[in-house]
Amino acid sequence: MKILFLVQKEQRIILDRLYDAVAAHSECDLRWLSSGEQANLRRYFRENIDVAAYERIVFFLRFKKEIRQPLFIRSLPNLVILEHDAWQDDFPGKYQGKFSAHYRRLPAARVLASGWQVTEKLKAKGVDAVFVPKGYDPALLANRQGERDIELGFVGSIGNDAYSKRKVMLEAIRARLPLVVARTKSGEEYAAMLNRIRFFVSADVGMGEYMIKNFEAMACGCVLCAWDQGETENRALGFGDMENLVLYRNVDDLTEKIARLRAMPERMKAIAAAGQALVEREYRFDRIGERIVAALVPPLRPNPLPGLLERLRLGLRL
Repeated sequence: MKILFLVQKEQRIILDRLYDAVAAHSECDLRWLSSGEQANLRRYFRENIDVAAYERIVFFLRFKKEIRQPLFIRSLPNLVILEHDAWQDDFPGKYQGKFSAHYRRLPAARVLASGWQVTEKLKAKGVDAVFVPKGYDPALLANRQGERDIELGFVGSIGNDAYSKRKVMLEAIRARLPLVVARTKSGEEYAAMLNRIRFFVSADVGMGEYMIKNFEAMACGCVLCAWDQGETENRALGFGDMENLVLYRNVDDLTEKIARLRAMPERMKAIAAAGQALVEREYRFDRIGERIVAALVPPLRPNPLPGLLERLRLGLRL
């Protein structure tokens, strides 16, 4: 399948190996778009793209740029949108309800969402949605079998409004347990830090899916302690409490399970090893890239162009 794959040029997270994996399973024309190019897709396509040359056009762009251009985006044939942030559709904040509203304006587009429950909710709202989970870069992130001198740690963002519940939970945990909350640069510094942590404490409270750091921490041999996103999400991912990760729903729950594992070091090692084996088998970027391409293959919905009356009803402009 020949695809046009448009991705963000300026992105903090390193996803190059994911793009390579998509290209390995397709005839892929990968384009890195600047912020300005993402903001004016109509001009970019007019100057650079022959849409008839591709069987699928895949977006992995900034949602804040996409949402301002629905009528042009709707005109594109064979469109698929890869999205890792659609969990915000049901999360209190500036994008609550915005993802599903945007996708309903693009009735022919397929959305590849990274959470099972998020995908099911989008389907219920009329979106052609397919579940393709997040993963990790095995070229960067692996268990180096070194000393773990940080017992409990979290690495990542807590300042953004979207992470307000995460911040509250981490602060509550830090009041009870010796939790180290850190920020690092992407790449080697991040990988090295994960390899120093014995228990990686994730707090994706209210998000409805597991963020990419969960998979990355497991790949680096941490015992992942994750806020429990629910039975259906766990089943879809193969997550088992006290088998390949530790799930918790409150600070008391987490504190009790940490205490138990401190007293059972072999059980702790077994959970870390099982989590690492799971992500190495199912969530390497080469595997996720293959799943992305497989999700592009089934026929898309018809692509009716909006008429004048519909433009007026939507109140939108190109």
